[in-house]
Amino acid sequence: MKIRNIIFLLMGIACIMLCSCKLSANDCKGNSVDVVADLAYCHNQVKRTLQLIENDSCMLPRSINTMSDKWNMTNAYDWTSGFWPGILWYDYENTGDESVKKEAEHYTNCLADLLNPEHRGDHDLGFQFFCSFVNAYRITGDPYYKKIALAGADKLAAFFNPKVGTILSWPHMEKEKGWPHNTIMDNMMNLDLLFWAARNGNNKDFYRMAESHARVTMQHQFRPDYTNYHVAIYDTVSGNFIKGLTNQGYSDESCWSRGQAWAIYGFTMVYRETGNKEYLRFAEKLADAYLTRLPDDYVPYWDFDAPDIQNQPKDVSAAAVCASALLELSSLEDNKAMSEYYWQAAEHMLNSLASDYYRCGNQKTAFLLHATGNMPAGYEIDASINYADYYYIEALHRYKTLKRINTLSEKQ
Repeated sequence: MKIRNIIFLLMGIACIMLCSCKLSANDCKGNSVDVVADLAYCHNQVKRTLQLIENDSCMLPRSINTMSDKWNMTNAYDWTSGFWPGILWYDYENTGDESVKKEAEHYTNCLADLLNPEHRGDHDLGFQFFCSFVNAYRITGDPYYKKIALAGADKLAAFFNPKVGTILSWPHMEKEKGWPHNTIMDNMMNLDLLFWAARNGNNKDFYRMAESHARVTMQHQFRPDYTNYHVAIYDTVSGNFIKGLTNQGYSDESCWSRGQAWAIYGFTMVYRETGNKEYLRFAEKLADAYLTRLPDDYVPYWDFDAPDIQNQPKDVSAAAVCASALLELSSLEDNKAMSEYYWQAAEHMLNSLASDYYRCGNQKTAFLLHATGNMPAGYEIDASINYADYYYIEALHRYKTLKRINTLSEKQ
């Protein structure tokens, strides 16, 4: 056995033992996730939300404040607009409820106006088109959704800077903060749209752009301990990296938990698309940096390095994103012990999120409580937020799908 495999085996055994210790302290339901019941809960919350909102408009539910049970609504141009139709598509996929499908179609079509030339957009086009139109095409096979998603990828690709090698995230920040070319960690998620478009369209440059973005980000946007800078600033003329800083974390040198979750998810996806094991090894390091910093219930505080940490707000959106990422990472692993480690960690996260403390239940019609949107800016703190719900239902769907595949494999 190679030395590397022995090291991974010992790491896996130690980490599985650590996971089990944390779980018992957390009083979760056990290792196995009751995915049928959890998806049924999500379906019930979806139906309750649909009864409360105006279904004939294009306003979409974004968040519910701490002391409220009413959704804050937003329009198609908001960066979160793709998550609500994405939630509906996952719910339809898991229930077959035709009334939910009708609503998914309606809210997805509302986002077609993002192709309006007068709307410039930014890197969030990936979130907006992938969660809605790509999921719609994957589930229905309707070529209309494919056409719109490919056009969305064209629009996203226009922000790629070949001199730097990454996609510009926020065009407005050059004027507002003096940042030239900026790339935020969230942008790793939007590479999924470019990879999908490269496979489903005629422009193979999208693959090159996405892989370039991942490689440059890997080279510059991480510290030696594999935690990330939320924002990387590059010189637009030379393409050189200037500095790393934060926009939503506690400080420039702290580890914003959702940013680390974005990174784990993004580099796992890049490995899936490229097959380059350099990205797999990197995703492992990012995941381990995240997992070793977690509290006992596997739901992180909004920033791993914020002072007086136990009195800081949690962020279920980071937990949901990470759980979904770890399930995929587990399925792609080339080391059995590490695969089991990531699978069990994801199970612990999903079991915590299914607890009464993190579920909205009858209090609100969202899925989850205790998300942190933007702590430095002071909004959506300890709230229910649509992207936390989206990645939660995605994680449950992945868990159900992968569990079924694993069960069939064991029977063969």
